[in-house]
Formats: sequence, structure tokens, C-alpha cells
Amino acid sequence: MATNIVDNIDLRTLGELLQQARKKCGITQADAAKIIDAARTTMIAIEKGERRIKANELIKLARAYGRSVSEFVRQRPIVQPFEVQFRAIYQRSQEQQTEIEPFISQLEELCQNYLELENIMKAPIPRNYPFEYQVTDMPIKTAAESIAVAERQRLGLGDAPISQLRDILEQDVGLRIFYLPMPAKYSEIYSYNEQVGGCMAINAHHPEERRRWSMAHGYLHFLAHRQKPEFHFDGQYQRSPESEQLAETFPKYFLMPTSGLLKRFNDMYRTHGKFTPTNLFTLAHYYGVSVQALVYRLQEMELLPSGTWDKLQYQGLKVRKVQEELGLEQIPQRVDMMPLHYQHLAIEALDQGLITEGRFAEFLHVDRLESRRIAEVLREYSSGMMEEDTDFDLRQTQTTGK
Repeated sequence: MATNIVDNIDLRTLGELLQQARKKCGITQADAAKIIDAARTTMIAIEKGERRIKANELIKLARAYGRSVSEFVRQRPIVQPFEVQFRAIYQRSQEQQTEIEPFISQLEELCQNYLELENIMKAPIPRNYPFEYQVTDMPIKTAAESIAVAERQRLGLGDAPISQLRDILEQDVGLRIFYLPMPAKYSEIYSYNEQVGGCMAINAHHPEERRRWSMAHGYLHFLAHRQKPEFHFDGQYQRSPESEQLAETFPKYFLMPTSGLLKRFNDMYRTHGKFTPTNLFTLAHYYGVSVQALVYRLQEMELLPSGTWDKLQYQGLKVRKVQEELGLEQIPQRVDMMPLHYQHLAIEALDQGLITEGRFAEFLHVDRLESRRIAEVLREYSSGMMEEDTDFDLRQTQTTGK
């Protein structure tokens, strides 16, 4: 059976997959050749797709690389390794390298799975990408605000708060956004190539206000520095490059546009005759940002005096406690690791018999038992919208007056 699979697979594709897996393990071609009792030149030929690998050789290499044979023989798109892109740009300490690479690899695998699901279902994610913004020689604040205003206009957001930022970036722009549990100091990983498009991993452990800020930060890199992969963590720079200064500045204009924020601040001030800490907390919740971020933004707009945040901290402000006392619930959020489109492609592929239950579990990064529970939830979500048959085109439905 294994021989038939190996005989029918594209040699170049298989060779590239084997090479990627070998490099991820840090195994040399010479060592890989020893594993299959062959010369290094044979291993080179296998990875180039010039020599057909034998079934028992594939089994040995898969075991050495910590992979299953099915990962090499099933039909799936080949994606340029993300970590190669990052390694080419960043000089990092060995400690940072060891810490971040598993998450870069995980994002790469998830994006590859996403492409595979799209191919299986013949349903590519719609891309609504703008041309890359050119901001050379523009002042940082001016550039950040002009891009924020242009993007809000392009996406039809006006100057209102963005309640579901992740859904907009996934569904209206076409980015691939995953929530991964990363060490606390890491905020976001961003990568792009023509095949996969824009991809982000956001730290699932962070509060939603910070996740939203991280998404906006990564979105700026997509808008203005598209080809440069980036990962962001606390204390990353002693002196930030201009690209990073722009990414740090963009979220406040994108999430809190000047015109809308000024109007809402003035409305509160006129209503109460003053702007109170309660107003501050309410407004921060309304915009889905941290209280600190809103204070700095209002200070910058000269609506609050300089030093307001330091004063509030000196007075012992307990943000979470005050939010609870004011009855401000958690900001609306969707904490799924996977994008909605990804999840629905997976359940549709399973229900149509195009993937196995085991593969469905792998796509969702859970065990078989949990995958069954998730499958039921997704089916209920899909079928629960209407009790009647939903397999029709709503645009063709005729309404008749009674």
C-alpha cells in the first residue's frame, strides 16, 4: 500500500517537504543519508526530486524527523518556511531563537493547513488587500493617521469604534489571524508571502484590549512594510526603527480616530459639565482600548492635562476593580485559536467525507474526543440559524404581499 502511495506522488513536492522537515530538525543531509543507509548524493537527489524514495526509506526518515508518513504523501500546498524568512532578516540571541521559533513554526503549519482546506473545498479566502502604503520621508504621526483614516474609509468604518476588529481583518481584508498561547512578553507575529498572503499570530494569553492593539500593530506592518516579517515583544528595541515607530503609532489613530473621539468626549463633557474617571472608563470600554491608551490619546489631543495617567496611578487606580464596580463587562471578543472561515471549511470537508475525523482533529489542534465536541458545536452553529432547509440562494427568494 505504502509503495503505491510513494509511486504516485510528485517527486519534487515530496523532496521539498522532506528537505523542509529535515532542516527544521537540524539534521544534515549526510546524517539523513545514514538513516536510510545511502550516500549523501542519494539524499540530495531525493530532495531535488531526481530519485524516487522507497517506502521503507520514507518510513525511516519520517520517524527521524518526528513526522507521520501521511504528512509527506497527502496532497497539500508547499509553503515557503516562515522561519527562513524571519532568520534572513533578524539577528537574535540563541535564547530568543529557541523561544520564538516554535510559534513561528506553528503559525506556518496553521497557514499551510488553511491553504490545504481551501484547496480541498475549492474556497479560497477572498482578499481585499490595498496597495502597499508609501510613507517614506513623512513624519511618523502624520503618516500613521493618514493611513488609519484611509483604511477606515476603504473598509467603510467611518469614525466609529471597531467592535469586532478580528472579524473585520479576517473577513473584510482577508488576513489569516490565529490566537496562540505564547510567553507573556510576545504580542504578535506577522508574516507575508504571495502564496499565503498576510498572516498573524496574536498572544491568546493577553487581555482583549492588548490583543486588539497587537492586531492593529501587525496590520500596519501589512499595510506599509508588507514583505518584512516581524515579531513583537516587550523590550525589543533600545532605539526603535522608523518602521516600528509607525507600527506603534498607528493603533491609536486606527482604533480611536480623532474626529469620533473628539465628538464623544465633548458630548460627555457637555452632559456632565466635567470629564470624570467614570467617563474615562466608559469611553475606553466603548473603544475597546486600555484606560492607559485612552488617557495618552486624550493627553495628546490636549483634552486632558499632561501627567493625568501618572496622577491616576499615584492615587492607586485599580483598573480591573473599577471596571467591575462600574459593571463594564469584558470587551466583545472571539478567542478561538482558528479563524471562523478555517473552522467552517474544516467541518464542511469532514461532513462531505473529504477529510477523515483524524485529519479534522489535526486541523483543529485537538484530540479526537475534543474534535467530536467541536464538530457538533460547529454543526449546531451552521444548522441552527434556520429550522428550514438553508441550501438555497437568499437572493433568489421572492417575497409576496398578503
